[in-house]
Amino acid sequence: MNLKRLAVFAAVAGTSVLSISTAQAADVMVDGKGEIPYVIDGRKVVARSGSGLCWRTGYWSPAAASTAMAGEFPAGCACDGDIVPKDKCEAPKPMAAAPAPMPAPAPAPAPAPAPVPKAVSLGATAQFDFDKSVLKPEGKAAIDAEVVNRLGGLSSIKSVTVSGHADRIGNAQYNQKLSEKRAEVVKSYLIGQGVDASLIETFGYGKTQPVPGVSCGKMSRKKLIECLGPNRRAVVDVKGMSN
Repeated sequence: MNLKRLAVFAAVAGTSVLSISTAQAADVMVDGKGEIPYVIDGRKVVARSGSGLCWRTGYWSPAAASTAMAGEFPAGCACDGDIVPKDKCEAPKPMAAAPAPMPAPAPAPAPAPAPVPKAVSLGATAQFDFDKSVLKPEGKAAIDAEVVNRLGGLSSIKSVTVSGHADRIGNAQYNQKLSEKRAEVVKSYLIGQGVDASLIETFGYGKTQPVPGVSCGKMSRKKLIECLGPNRRAVVDVKGMSN
């Protein structure tokens, strides 16, 4: 019997067939709600022909096939899959998960505070022999240790002052010139050590600024010259800034 004759036969019997399967079809169990357009047995399973076709009832229609439920999908999905809309026979596709939000960028580290410049003073004293303006080795060593070797630690130099001094022996005019010579000698030494000449100022104070605490009373000339030694000097004073 061909498919056309089978369909006519089924219509007369009150049923029809959507398709013929040569394999054993799985049971289609309905939930019993609403009109069931297929013949069902006592187990609520759609009856099939020997060739696996679902038997339709007399009130079968495409709409009824799409509404009679069999589990998650209409019974028509198994019996009349070429009639029931495909969207009714497919599980909804899971929605793609929203991409995880990008983590917020880490805040930029706070900049390190700028160093605050500090005012710095450097000083050294070089002593001279009586009635001389020659810078002695120990005077050079003092200037190197206390001034020259420490200039590299300054971010800027504001001023370099060299003041020359004499003791009280001799007249004021002579001692003034001698103190000026001593200041100029130290300036020349600083320039030779790399200090910018334009930063250096020299002053001569003669015998007007003796060292406090040096008190030399009545004594022999030799003893007096020795006692007044600290006053025969040149003083270097540097003002600058350091980070």
